[in-house]
Amino acid sequence: MKLLAIDCSARLCAACVYDAGAGQELGRQVLDLGKGHAEHLMGVIEEAMKAAGVGFSDLGAVAVSVGPGSFTGVRVGVSATRGLALALNVPAIGVNTLEALAAEARALHGPCTVLAALDSGRGEIQAAVYDNVGAVLFAPAVIDLERATLLATEHSAALAGTAAEMIAAALAGQNNRVGPLGSTADIGTYARLAAGKEPGERPKPLYLREPDAKPQAGFVLPRSG
Repeated sequence: MKLLAIDCSARLCAACVYDAGAGQELGRQVLDLGKGHAEHLMGVIEEAMKAAGVGFSDLGAVAVSVGPGSFTGVRVGVSATRGLALALNVPAIGVNTLEALAAEARALHGPCTVLAALDSGRGEIQAAVYDNVGAVLFAPAVIDLERATLLATEHSAALAGTAAEMIAAALAGQNNRVGPLGSTADIGTYARLAAGKEPGERPKPLYLREPDAKPQAGFVLPRSG
């Protein structure tokens, strides 16, 4: 089965085609955008598929990073994935950012428990703990630094994500298994994880905290009807 994977959860707008049967990536396209995922995503997908030498009719599934991450980027990626899956009549598969980072940490450090953690600012950390085969030990949630250090100690966990170095510093050198440090994983990681999942519910954004931008109280229009 050939699978298309999409990631818009952070700065990158990324897509790749993965042959699940052969365990081989066939082609990819990655742009470091910061913003503007909606305008560029279909072009990125087209370039990835061109590099892989496949057409939409060759796809057996579409996968996407569901966050946590950029509210807008996650929504763009999930919407595109669900639309493509519906049009092609193939499964849509979601992979969350934290499990993908944890998978990369295991690849880096060897089989181990991983605390994947993203720094959300304002003292908030979006985090989850996965065991040495990727099973969830602590489900994705918003926690503070104190709770993160307790989790890392309790599980003797390697640290991954943008909050990893902050947590390591709070542990005062008690943990030297740190990395990767990014806000998202490589697009190939999402593809490999998705290829190992059974299709289930349609993917939906994993939002662990409220968006920073909120309507101003004096400018909210009343609902009609």
